[in-house]
Formats: sequence, C-alpha cells, structure tokens
Amino acid sequence: MPEPLDGITVIEMTLAVQGPAAGLYLRDMGAQVIKVEPPLGDPSRYSRGRQNETPDGTIAPQYVAVNRGKRSICIDLKTDAGANVMQSLLATADVFLTNYREAALQKMDLGYDQLHQQFPNLIYASVNGFGPEGQDADKAMLDGVAAARGGLVHHTGYPDREPSVAGAIIMDTSGAMQLALGVMTALLSRERYGIGQRVQTSALGAALWLQQWELTHVAMTGANLSRDGNHHPNIRGFYGTYRTRDGGAIMLAQVMDQEGWDSLCIFADVLELSLDPRFQTPGRRLGEGITEQDSVELRQVLKAAFASKTMSEWVDFLYTQPEIIWERVRNWQEVLEDEQNLANGYLTTVEVPGIDKTLTVGNVVALSETPGSEKGNPPLLGEGNEEILGKLGIGDTEREEIETHATRIREETLKELLKET
Repeated sequence: MPEPLDGITVIEMTLAVQGPAAGLYLRDMGAQVIKVEPPLGDPSRYSRGRQNETPDGTIAPQYVAVNRGKRSICIDLKTDAGANVMQSLLATADVFLTNYREAALQKMDLGYDQLHQQFPNLIYASVNGFGPEGQDADKAMLDGVAAARGGLVHHTGYPDREPSVAGAIIMDTSGAMQLALGVMTALLSRERYGIGQRVQTSALGAALWLQQWELTHVAMTGANLSRDGNHHPNIRGFYGTYRTRDGGAIMLAQVMDQEGWDSLCIFADVLELSLDPRFQTPGRRLGEGITEQDSVELRQVLKAAFASKTMSEWVDFLYTQPEIIWERVRNWQEVLEDEQNLANGYLTTVEVPGIDKTLTVGNVVALSETPGSEKGNPPLLGEGNEEILGKLGIGDTEREEIETHATRIREETLKELLKET
C-alpha cells in the first residue's frame, strides 16, 4: 500500500530534537530522509542523560528517539568534497530541513536565497528558537528558555515557589510538529501551484501556539493569572491532581452529569457537595459563577477525600463512571507499559547496538487508506555513505577521501579529549 510521502526525498541537516523530530514524522509518512552529519556526528548521539547504565558507545536515547529509520551520511561541509556532495544531494531533494543557525547556513552557502535560486522547487524548512525576525532571531536556544520566554514556565508550579520547568522538552517537540505541518502544507502548495518556498517556525512560536486560550484570555481581560500548583491558572473549581492514600495521584478534570457527581460524592463520603448549590452543574464545577474562595473550599474537601482511599479503590470506582473525566497520573515507566498505548501502536521497537532492542515512540498519526509506518532503527554514523554517495555518482576515490577525512577528525578529537581527562 502506498504511503503519503512515497517518492519524497528529504535532506536533513539537524541537531538535537527540534529539527530531527520533524524529519522523523516525514520519514514515518514514507519520505526518504537522509541525515547529513558532521564528522563527529549529531551531538545528541552522545547525550547519555541520567541513570543511563547502557554500555559506553551505545547510541544515546535522545538520538534513538528522533532519528529511527533515517539514513546517515557523514561529510565535512567545510571541505570542497563535502560541499560538492551536499549540492548533489540537494539536486535530488524535495525538502531541505534544518535547525542550524542562519549565520552558519550562510557561511556554508546553504542560505535560502541561494538555494531557492539553484533549486526553485525545493521546500526549504528551517526552525530555530525565537523566530526568523527580530533582534533574537539567531539567539541560542534550548527547550526551557523558549518555554520561559513564551510564558509557560512562569505559569507552572506553586505561587509561593519559583516557577517550574515542564517535565518534558515540549517546546522542542512542539516546534518540530509545527515544522512538519509546515512542510506538508508547502508540499501540497507545490503540488497545486508548482513553486518551492521557505517554511519557518520556532520553539517560541510553538510555545504561543500551545497557550492560545490562556494568552487570548489575558489579552482580552487584562487578567494577571498566577501559577496554581496542582491546578490550572485559568480554571476555577476542582480541575487538577489529587494524591491518594498510598501516594499515587489522580487527575480529576470534570463530572459531566448530576448522576456522576452524586456517585462521586457518595463514594468519597462528601455528600454535602452533592447538595451544595454552588456545584450543581458541569460549568460550575469548572468554575463558572463561583468565587475563588468557593474553589479553595471545594479543592480542600476533595483533597481530603482522595487521600482517604487508595489508588486501586479510586480506579475501580472511577471506571464505573463514564461521565467522570479522569486519569491516573502515570510515570514514564508506566506509560511504556500502558495497554492503551500498545493497543494503538503508539510505541515501537527498535534495535540499538549494545542493548539489543528497546521501545520508543512510534508513528502516532493514523491514516485509513495510505497509512505511514515506522521504518526501522536509528542509523550508525555514516552508514549510508557508500550507497548514497555511490548513487550520486561520486567515485570510489573521492568516497574514500571523504571517509578518511572524517575518521581523522574523530581520532584527533578523541585524542584531545583524552588529554583533557
């Protein structure tokens, strides 16, 4: 069965997560994605993170997560040979995808204006931290700083403590989603109008996209909303997380009808809430028409109620209540074991040298007639050099020179690192 992007070639020159994750989506949808890496490779190959006891030299989890199924070629774009290879690759490409800084791209003769003139049908997709314009267009970015500038950090955590960073790099991955969406839109536009163009987005733009309601609320009302701990800054009522007697936590979002509300109040032994006129409709239970003090009182009663029973008791009850919107708060290990994720194929297995097989996130977008699919393992550095460069017409002698040059740089770098230690 054909896949949506069969026949599309993406030349990806990216680092870390925000660029590679966009390329991963395109790969899952059928595109051939060739990742161009420098002699030392994408640095995320070596980012071990915490509590990582895998053997030395194992490809790092961050790289595995967002580069599965791609091909890797290893060239030095600072050399004439490397630059020539890149030009040959781009001549075969539908999309050039990058999250390198603009200044670096210009220095390598890979700026949009130059490539658009050479390859007018090419989709040139770039993503950065803070957008393509303004004084900080080329400012360095990691996920947390985009979340900070976009307002998300300020509104996460407790009001009497310092702001909190989210538990995942959601700006990087959201920026990747926006970039992939932009590429798909540009490919459709090219199909309809016959032109290539530049696609640009940023982690900061993604942060704003994720907070459209909250930012619009502040713009319209002038509200000065503060972070609210286990609860949403802009939602009164009980919406939030509650700890159970055995140390778990449940997210209680809404009770959609009176029968569900009565059942909850009876089970929690807080029958007075069932009769309280302040909370008799779904809207009021989410804060419509009640005061801040009403919210405080409601939350305190439910906090004590949840703490009086175990997680198992709560889960058994809540699964009998289809009109109560809730979920058990899961840690990452539990997410990997969640039967719902497995049933939907949201997780996939890849092979990583040194540890055999591991789970990672798979293709989470389902199409009924032309579905995408996971394409395999993360590539070893430069594994595609011989095959891909050979198809480009680059001869054996030049391929050997490219490989020898890259190997020399890696060896020299390793020597320097050993001296430092």
